Amino acid sequence: MPRFSIIVPVYKVQGFLRECLDSVLTQSYGDFEVIAVDDRSPDGSGAILDEYAARDARVRVLHLPENVGLGRARNAGRERAAGDYVLFLDSDDRCTPGLLAAVAARLETTGDPDMLVFDHVRTHWWGRGGRSDSADLLAEAGTETFRVRESPQYLKLFLVAWNKAYRRAFLEEHGLEYAAGLYEDAPVTYRSMVLADRIACLGRIGVEYRQRRQGAITRTPGRRHFEIFPQYEGLFAFLEQRPDLDWARPLLLERALDHMLFVLAREDRVRPADRGDFYREIRSFHRRHLPEGGFPEPDGWRGVETRLLASAPYASYAAVRRLRDLRASALGRKRRVVRKASGTALRTWYAAQSKRPLDPHLAVYSATHHRGVSGDPAAIHAKASEIAPHIRGVWVVREDAVDALPPGIDHVTPGSRRYHEVMARATYWVNNVNWPGTLAKRPGSVHIHTHQGTPLKYMGADLLTKPGARHGFDVPQMLRRADRWDYSLVAGLHAERAWERAYPCHFTSLRTGSPRNDALVGADPERGREVRERLGIPDGDTVVLYAPTRRDYRKGGHVDRFDPARFAEDLGPGHTLVVRLHPSLAGGVARGLGLAELHRRGVLVDATDEPHVEDVLLASDALVTDYSALMFDYALLDRPIVVHADDWGAFAASRGAYFDITADAPGHVSRSYRELAWLFASGTWQDREAERLRAGFRERYCEFEDGQAAERVVRLLMLGEAGGAPLPAARRTSGAGARSEALVER
Repeated sequence: MPRFSIIVPVYKVQGFLRECLDSVLTQSYGDFEVIAVDDRSPDGSGAILDEYAARDARVRVLHLPENVGLGRARNAGRERAAGDYVLFLDSDDRCTPGLLAAVAARLETTGDPDMLVFDHVRTHWWGRGGRSDSADLLAEAGTETFRVRESPQYLKLFLVAWNKAYRRAFLEEHGLEYAAGLYEDAPVTYRSMVLADRIACLGRIGVEYRQRRQGAITRTPGRRHFEIFPQYEGLFAFLEQRPDLDWARPLLLERALDHMLFVLAREDRVRPADRGDFYREIRSFHRRHLPEGGFPEPDGWRGVETRLLASAPYASYAAVRRLRDLRASALGRKRRVVRKASGTALRTWYAAQSKRPLDPHLAVYSATHHRGVSGDPAAIHAKASEIAPHIRGVWVVREDAVDALPPGIDHVTPGSRRYHEVMARATYWVNNVNWPGTLAKRPGSVHIHTHQGTPLKYMGADLLTKPGARHGFDVPQMLRRADRWDYSLVAGLHAERAWERAYPCHFTSLRTGSPRNDALVGADPERGREVRERLGIPDGDTVVLYAPTRRDYRKGGHVDRFDPARFAEDLGPGHTLVVRLHPSLAGGVARGLGLAELHRRGVLVDATDEPHVEDVLLASDALVTDYSALMFDYALLDRPIVVHADDWGAFAASRGAYFDITADAPGHVSRSYRELAWLFASGTWQDREAERLRAGFRERYCEFEDGQAAERVVRLLMLGEAGGAPLPAARRTSGAGARSEALVER
């Protein structure tokens, strides 16, 4: 008997079906069966199913003699299920890597509950969407089980079949089946939730829910959307037979009315000519099922709508809705006026401060869009505090990052009165991204741009040839902001050439090296041990760091290349896998991938939120990355690097690259997960060829990294001297990159 039975109803999805099935069959957890139900699909879907069944014994195909619809197709599959738990998956969606392993682990820790709910992400035809509305609820549940009677807020979880694992015996005991027609998920979901004695949650994205551009019946206007009413009538007919569930009637009435009013408001569901009839059906449902004690009305606009159902005809409802839309529009205009007035006052203050002399002893710092104290700016600030203590450093930090600042850091928040004063009077400006365009560069101020690493992918003006990658970026505006740079810090000649090409502006390229990498040159072993201890890594383990970068061909920026839990397991005893996502993917994406859950279970270490990437690098023995700029920094440690380039063609085509990393790599290259696992299983990842490739890469791309970059910057640009390590030659760019004389040391 398998642990899981995965039911996949199939109808007219031949273009998506292989991706769906592959997402299940490549799961790291293999104790499952797939029951694919061909709902008399008129395209080639049935043949595809037979092909998969012929080559994988875990796939069983049921060809129905006639088309019965999604709900009944699910029932047909469930009747043949043999697994302990049943999962449903729509055939145009896909499971995320590691889902089944995560579900199995949570079921084990919660003692096999009646049902388990997990998260999802919408994948629109133009790209991946953001986190779901259920994400916070799922996270709040933690690892405990609950009953809806005590935790009614969980009735608001997404109302679908495919975000749950049902205990099969529970489904059979209560005769839970899907009815024909649209909105078939509602009765089964709500019945199961009020009947379940134990429900568990998993705050991990388990399904990519495809939002097709066309063809989805739920987004096709027409009378079929009236099928929502018999679906809910069936639910309340069930409640009539169960007096022990009287407590659930008010809760489910509120949920039913919320769902109906949601459908009514959607222009892609109920046509304008049908809205009066639809509204009257909602009122009729409301009258029939209103309990004597009423029900919990929601707050806000939905509460107003719900109260209107008791007394107002459709014309009144429509008039109130139009009034609400007008008020919302007026409120939006009022807010814009207030913001404009506030902005005018601050600009006036900024202009007044800008007439005062620059403060020669004031430096302002920022890193990664004001997220905190990190990177090259942090290294420069630390060195300035040591050898130029008369220069006061002030950090620009977002309000949500203030609590995480190290003790003693003087800071301002963007937009505040003191922020405008500091920005108007600071002599030294240090940042690894561009400052806002609203800030003017004053004569005599010194703008030091540190970048965020050595570039592999296209940046700046080079994005003009990559429309997908520059989506959301105003390249001309970016270059106007870069015109304010006085100095651009570079780690090697490749970086110098790339930055001058990407930003054809008036700045001087300084061959200083990257200040943040001073910690990596001649790394202190004790610091690495301290970081390992803080992260809970067993003493003596070989630490493999996996650090993938963003993808511009996928909205949201992240593409699951392989299952990190499987990789951690394949590395074997004595190894610890540390995962660090790109900083822009922290938070929601990391939670959705289940990294926090895997971290909690000790499967891997999630270091995505570690404030200093240098610490993470120092704590590791090897780096696995795809196209992250971290590889240029990591090469300074002289530790093995593996480049996992299974989608190099797509990445290079969508983003552009300054060179082919698969031909000029800092170590071995894998083009599939199988190759990656073999490199570590065989020991090849750390052989002499890997050492040779790493040395050559470091020589070509890290020429100016000598461990004294921060001191070099402070002494040259803030103290006006060339003390300390000798300063390599620098050159100025102008226009399209014309050269001028090297900066002369004093």
